[in-house]
Amino acid sequence: MLNFLKKPNFLQAIGHIIVAAVAEIGRLSLFTWTAITHMIRPPIYGRLIAKQMWLIGYNSLPVVGLTALFTGAALAQQIFVGGSRFNAESVVPGVVVIAIVRELGPVLGGLMVAGRVSSAMAAELGTMRVTEQIDALVTLSTDPFKYLIVPRLIASIITLPILVLVANIIGVLGGFIIGTERLGLASGTYLSVTADFLQQADVISSMVKAAVFGFIIALMGSYHGYNSSGGAAGVGKATTNAVVSAFIAILLANLIITVIVFGGAS
Repeated sequence: MLNFLKKPNFLQAIGHIIVAAVAEIGRLSLFTWTAITHMIRPPIYGRLIAKQMWLIGYNSLPVVGLTALFTGAALAQQIFVGGSRFNAESVVPGVVVIAIVRELGPVLGGLMVAGRVSSAMAAELGTMRVTEQIDALVTLSTDPFKYLIVPRLIASIITLPILVLVANIIGVLGGFIIGTERLGLASGTYLSVTADFLQQADVISSMVKAAVFGFIIALMGSYHGYNSSGGAAGVGKATTNAVVSAFIAILLANLIITVIVFGGAS
C-alpha cells in the first residue's frame, strides 16, 4: 500500500524536475537572446566596457598567469617521464605547446576567470536586484541590459582571448624552464621544436574558445545575478549557481569546439 502511494510521488518529483529544467533553459535562452539583441544596437557605453575590461582582465592576470606557469611546468615533467619509457623524451616541447595552446590554456584560463568573475558579477548584480537598485534604473528610464549586462558581455568577449594568449605564452615558458633547467633539454632545440609543432589552427581555435568562454562567463554571472531573489541567501545561491553553470557550460563548449575543429584532423 505504501509503495503504491510512493510511486506516483516519485514520478511526480521527476516530472517537476524536468519541467523546472525546461523552464530554466527557456528563461536562460530568452535572457541570452535579449542580451545579444542589445549588444548589436546602440547606444554602447564605452566607458563601462573599459571599466569591466580592467576588472576582468587586469585583475585576473596574476591567477591565470600562475596557473598557466605551474601547469606548463608540471606537464613538461610528466611528458618527460612518460616519454622516457619509449625513448621519446624529445617530444616534450611539441606535446607541451599543443596541449597548452589547444586545451589547457583556454580551458584552465576560462575556469579560473569563471571562478573569480562569474561569482563577482552574480554577487554585484544580485545585490543590486535585492536592494531594488535595478528597479530604480528602470524608474529613471535607464535600460538595465544596456547599462549592466552588455558592458560585461562585450568586455569579457574581448578580454578572455587576450588573457588566454598570455596564458599560452606563460604555459609554454613554464615547460621551457623545466625542460631546459631540470630535464637537460637544449634550449635552442626546445624552441625550434615548439615553433615547428605549433600551427595556425591551434592558435585560432584557442582564441575562438576564449571568446566563447568569455561570453559564457559573463552570461552566467549576469543571468543568475540579475534574476536573484530572497535577500542575502538568494545572492549567495545566485553566486554558487553562476560559478557551477559557467564551469559546466565552458567544458561542454570546449568539447563541441574541439570536435568541430579537430574532429577530422590529426
